[in-house]
Parts: sequence; C-alpha cells; structure tokens
Amino acid sequence: MTQTSVYTKLADFGKELLSKTSVIEGLPHISKYVKDVIGAERCSIFIYDTVKKELWTTLADGVERIIVPSDKGVVGETIKLRKAIIVNDAYANPLFMSEIDKKTGYTTKNIITAPIFNSKKEVFGVLELLNKKDDFLDADVKYMTFFTQYISGFLELVKTYDEIDESHKKGKK
Repeated sequence: MTQTSVYTKLADFGKELLSKTSVIEGLPHISKYVKDVIGAERCSIFIYDTVKKELWTTLADGVERIIVPSDKGVVGETIKLRKAIIVNDAYANPLFMSEIDKKTGYTTKNIITAPIFNSKKEVFGVLELLNKKDDFLDADVKYMTFFTQYISGFLELVKTYDEIDESHKKGKK
C-alpha cells in the first residue's frame, strides 16, 4: 500500500469514526482499520487505571476483558517507557505474559504496542496489535504512534463519558 493510499484511507476512517454514535460502534471500527493497515490478526485497546494501577481492555478481539497490573507485561512496559514497543518473538521476551495466552487459548507470535496520550500528555491507554504475518517493523511503530495520536481525542472522550455515566449510576442508587 502506498503512503498516499494509507493517508487517504485514514481520512476516510476519520470521517466514518466521527459518524459513530457510541463506543460500541467506534472501538471495533478503530480495531478493524488499524489491523487492516498494519496487517495484524488481533487488536486490544487498554485503558490505564491510575488509581487501581492496572490496565484493562475496552476492546480485545475474540476474548473477554483482560486486566493486567500496570507494571507487568509489554503493555505495562509501554506505560513505563511512554513509547511504542515491538516484540517479534513473544515467547522469548521476558515481558510477555504467556498466562494470558493460556487463559484465552490464543497463541501470540509477535506484538506491537503504542501508548495513547490524553490532552494533558499523560498516558491513559495502550493500543496493542498481535500476530502480523511477518515481523513488525519500525515503519509500523511510526504509524502506530501517529494513529494513537489520531484516535486519542475520541478515546479520551469515551473514557470521560464512561466516568460521568458511572458517577450518575452511583448517584441514583
């Protein structure tokens, strides 16, 4: 895919994302787009809970919600370093949490992650892709970093909406 077609596709993606009226519609759209562009099998979007010191998935293709301590795994390292990480041999990397594969029945071969920053430049999430046919490349890191900046406003609004919605639910009890 040429660079021009990638960015044309991104513009089309952005227009369609703006037409989504809910988180339930928006997150799968984000996942499908980034998997198609990078060539990965699965996508997870983790939200960083600074109070509980954990990361949890708002979206994890094919599995239930995943919760991990914020200082563990490749996603935890992404939070700590505040930069994208490539792991092209998951089981050879000491950061890889193989117990998640055991729990889900999925086999992870390679991983790429990128931090998602909020408007205050704080990391509030991680975008993770799994199992690209060939190795993840530096060009994928550049695109993931750009893409997380592109979607961060939408995700920050979603997180804020969820927090407001949760506080309203508690207030009605």
